Amino acid sequence: MKTLRLILGDQLNIKHSWFKNTNEDVMYCLFEMRQETDYVKHHIQKVIGFFAAMRQFAEDLSEDGHHVEYFKINDEKNTQNLTKNISKLIKDNQIEIFEYILPDEYRLDKQLNEFCKSLNIKTKAVSAEHFYTKRDDLATFFKGKKQYLMENFYRDMRKKHDILMVGDQPEGGKWNYDKSNRNKWKGDDEIPHYKLFKNDVSEIIKDINTADIETIGKFETKTFSYPITRVQAIEQLKYFCEALLIHFGDYQDAMHTDEDYLFHSRLSFAMNLKLISPKDVVKTILNYYRKHDDTIHISQVEGFIRQVIGWREYMRGMYWAFMPEYKSKNELENQNKLADFFWTGHTKMNCLKHTIDNSLDNSYAHHIQRLMITGNYALLTQTNPDEVDDWYLGIYVDAVEWVQLPNTRGMSQFADGGKIATKPYVSSGSYINKMSNYCSDCHYNKNKKTGDDACPFNSLYWNFLDYKRNQLGNNFRMGMMYSLLDKMKPEDLQDIKRKAQHIIEHQDEY
Repeated sequence: MKTLRLILGDQLNIKHSWFKNTNEDVMYCLFEMRQETDYVKHHIQKVIGFFAAMRQFAEDLSEDGHHVEYFKINDEKNTQNLTKNISKLIKDNQIEIFEYILPDEYRLDKQLNEFCKSLNIKTKAVSAEHFYTKRDDLATFFKGKKQYLMENFYRDMRKKHDILMVGDQPEGGKWNYDKSNRNKWKGDDEIPHYKLFKNDVSEIIKDINTADIETIGKFETKTFSYPITRVQAIEQLKYFCEALLIHFGDYQDAMHTDEDYLFHSRLSFAMNLKLISPKDVVKTILNYYRKHDDTIHISQVEGFIRQVIGWREYMRGMYWAFMPEYKSKNELENQNKLADFFWTGHTKMNCLKHTIDNSLDNSYAHHIQRLMITGNYALLTQTNPDEVDDWYLGIYVDAVEWVQLPNTRGMSQFADGGKIATKPYVSSGSYINKMSNYCSDCHYNKNKKTGDDACPFNSLYWNFLDYKRNQLGNNFRMGMMYSLLDKMKPEDLQDIKRKAQHIIEHQDEY
């Protein structure tokens, strides 16, 4: 072997140009490592999913005639460290050239960059051939601008890639249909049975137990339900188009106690491992829409595409524009501990119980549950964003840092001071009631601010606004709420603040 090529666990792109031809002089390597299972405590399903997809990818490469070296988690030759494993293969196989696909996580990019400087052989880093944009495209787009508005970037992406465009104007006459994407699901539109795969992962479970990897969450079957191959990802995408796209936009922000996924695609795991590309997804959805535009409204399609070419590419660009400093941002100076019930789901607050239970049971929650339930509560209780980051990065099957960090620290916790979000995403119980049925059978009264049965979100919300007035009082999008706060009777506000402080100090009693 002359050339060693590294494939990371989130680089499983079988369509990458590397794999077009076989070459007996090239060796590919993939590693399951404690370095990756232990840097944060992960959900058991996340570890299973990564290992399952990696093992299947290595098997597929071998069947295609490529030479693959794969280190399982308990292999004796596995040093459990990325660069030590690479060094071992370089030495044992007298490698002359080392190549790798550019990582999407800063820590791995730094580790491999520094490692390559220490080698006395040729090295090369290549593109992941996955995203619409390059790492620095967003920073270039916003150069010299004070605000990094996603909407501006999204419109440019639409124009640049001719997606839902008629000439230089948006198809349908609107750039986005966000106002049409806020319906409460009441069971009127039927949700077909979910597409769940039955990937046998019994051997992986044994290996994880043998390795004594500490995890969170639940896994009570021996089959993994998310796609672990490109073929399965395409099947999942086809199912989404045929069964769910028709109402995706309508209910993309909705939440319900009886539905874990509603009309969401469950494709983020496959996309973030690069089993399927955003271009594959957008092209497939547009083709399906063109054939069914008599039954599928453009608002459903635009709502989904906005998440892919707008939000997803934007978050990646923001990550690379501001790392590594971004990881330590805490502009609101929040320092409180994350409530213990985030790890158990044991709370009387119905919205948090259902969202956290879904996260623990399925390693899943959709974007509004993450933003306006768990994220909202963490911000209102002024939780240290380091703790919030660790929870989000660990608990979700699709969580990789390039997309998790800017979403959590920026959009959810406003710790970046407004680089991503123009205002903090906080709310009282009224928003939760508007978008879900969580409040209908909750222990707490959504209309009350104080008292033993008052919804904790209500007092926490007004307390947060008062407590953060110096940082947020001049925010142009929060003027109305501060005017309402100013109209409160001083004695009522004091009661609210006392209630909120009790909640913050005794979170696991609620």
